[in-house]
Amino acid sequence: MSNTPHQLADEFPADGEKIQALKGADAHFARLTEEYHAVNDAIHRAETNVQPVTPEHETELRKTRMALKDQIASMLRATA
Repeated sequence: MSNTPHQLADEFPADGEKIQALKGADAHFARLTEEYHAVNDAIHRAETNVQPVTPEHETELRKTRMALKDQIASMLRATA
């Protein structure tokens, strides 16, 4: 487990196996998860002042992360 908050495994703890299966079977889902991790890492770097950004940019990153999380959640529910 990473020390970066909001990892997908933390956000969807009951769906770890489903996430791995979808990443292997669905290129779009895999791309969404990669983008989510990249944005989440950027937010973490901004929060910890490793790579500071403007408050406006951080807000946009957070909005992007939420939109990606919503898409991922929707795809997880669709495969239930």
